[in-house]
Amino acid sequence: MQAEAAVRLDRLVRRFAELTAVDELTFEVGRGELFGLVGPDGAGKTTTLRMLAGVLRPTSGDAVVLGHSIATEPEAAKPHIAYMSQRFGLYEDLTVQENLDFYADLYDVPGEERARRLDRLFRFSGLAPFKDRLAGKLSGGMKQKLGLSCALIHQPELLLLDEPTFGVDPISRRDLWLIVHEMVAQGVTVIVSTAYMDEAERLDRVALLYDGRLLALEEPRALQQTLAGRLLSVQVAHPRQARRELARQPEVRWAAVFGDRVHAAVDDVATAVPALQSALTAAGFPDPRLTEQPPSMEDVFMDRTARVTSGPADGG
Repeated sequence: MQAEAAVRLDRLVRRFAELTAVDELTFEVGRGELFGLVGPDGAGKTTTLRMLAGVLRPTSGDAVVLGHSIATEPEAAKPHIAYMSQRFGLYEDLTVQENLDFYADLYDVPGEERARRLDRLFRFSGLAPFKDRLAGKLSGGMKQKLGLSCALIHQPELLLLDEPTFGVDPISRRDLWLIVHEMVAQGVTVIVSTAYMDEAERLDRVALLYDGRLLALEEPRALQQTLAGRLLSVQVAHPRQARRELARQPEVRWAAVFGDRVHAAVDDVATAVPALQSALTAAGFPDPRLTEQPPSMEDVFMDRTARVTSGPADGG
């Protein structure tokens, strides 16, 4: 727990009819921290962010955001928050400049200060050459950078980003992360949701979410050291069929497809490798190559979900 918390969740719950989207989340986010809500679709990431932003009331529990309860005073923290949803409210029939001016007017940013902030945001985003282009004519990555710039125009204390790099090209993803890290360096607290496990490694701490529940809360590097057992990378023809064969073996905790390989968690490498080589060969997978490798964040997530689900993990 952080001594100085920007956000504090206490058994936060949100239900939609019979569906529990967020299930008693409890954790803190420190001021100036780059914090991640990490998990697949349906994990509760968006619902959590919407509650923290004050646009969705909790069913039970509470969260204190910049000193204000979202249950009893959801409007109080809003002037100090920027919330960028997956479908941020850009006006596609306005230019880049006009969108930024609109949000500056919305937050009453004064003229002299506005010019300074716009100059900085244009420099961060690289959008200056496109300031007269209609937002609707921008690429997906440029729209995201414009949305982020609009969200930052009032210099919020807390930035909530809901999967900001979803569907964005690699170069724009890199640019977006550079902007986010610059904001954190200036003292802004950032909570970002993502389903991309590789992005989790950029964060100070992550909350791994699954089915609305908290699976783990730790620094990414520390999480990677919590994998139960050891990890084998299996290079084999027809990896999806091979995964099913591996998942049946008693030496394997879980197995998942990662590209053209299968990752398998085992207790003991020395005994597992020959046993699995024999099993795969006997099942019609010739010349399988098994090597130990350090776990990625995606491996850690597969390991954590395998602990709470009854069936074998799958991936790809």
